[in-house]
Amino acid sequence: MCARIAKVLQQAQAQGLEALDAQYLLLWVLGRELHDRAWLRAHDTDELPTEAVSRFEQLCQQRLDQVPLAYLIGQRGFYGLELHVDARVLDPRPDTETLVDWALQLLPSFPPHSAPRVLDLGTGSGAIALAIKHQWPQAQVDAVDASAEALAVARQNAAHLGLEVAWCVSDWFEAVAEQEPWHLLVSNPPYIAEGDVHLAALRHEPRSALTSGPEGLDDLRQLIHQAPLHLVSGGWLLLEHGYDQADAVAQLLQERGFVQVQARHDLAGIARCTGAQWLGAR
Repeated sequence: MCARIAKVLQQAQAQGLEALDAQYLLLWVLGRELHDRAWLRAHDTDELPTEAVSRFEQLCQQRLDQVPLAYLIGQRGFYGLELHVDARVLDPRPDTETLVDWALQLLPSFPPHSAPRVLDLGTGSGAIALAIKHQWPQAQVDAVDASAEALAVARQNAAHLGLEVAWCVSDWFEAVAEQEPWHLLVSNPPYIAEGDVHLAALRHEPRSALTSGPEGLDDLRQLIHQAPLHLVSGGWLLLEHGYDQADAVAQLLQERGFVQVQARHDLAGIARCTGAQWLGAR
């Protein structure tokens, strides 16, 4: 039995699936480019094979169960790059592009005679590190993650994109403590409080990459405490955090002795990243 494209999309939306998600899933099942939504409209009366309908319905049920769309189609666009993502890593969010924007604004301020050194801490899929390397090829970009499985995804993305980043399995700075200091440290660490009600909607993503203590600040606090030991004088630490954590992160930075403490807002106007400069000795 066959069904028409318009009909299966209508049925998916009637079940509660967002129209855009339904369109992306059907395009993926049909082996078409995800930007080709106009094709669906032009062919809305085309009949689909039973196998395609069955696969589409399975994916729709998974999406309704809050499995990230990126996991279902195996890819996520981030800062102009097409990344492979799966359940080994967090699904990169558009909000994190705010952190990349800030990093790219700072890179020209470092001495021009040598390539600036950048370290991405908790890299996951490699989204931040690869975006910076793609936009600023002369930078020496390193990236660490405590999960070897996550780094396997990041390495796959780097190979596919032809971008050179040095990857290392490390619990924050542990395995890179003896390396030369960096000009720029960037991180999107776990920052959700344990027991937060929003975790239920994120149950398909790695819990270790999401939660960080009763207030969600444990990893942010550790990074801020250790960062000066790994920064050149004049270097910067940039951190993504939760929607209500900007003041707490700013206070931690000030208490540690950082200067020029400031925040950057995402597209929704929320203070999404806080960073500061280190001028003291290591």
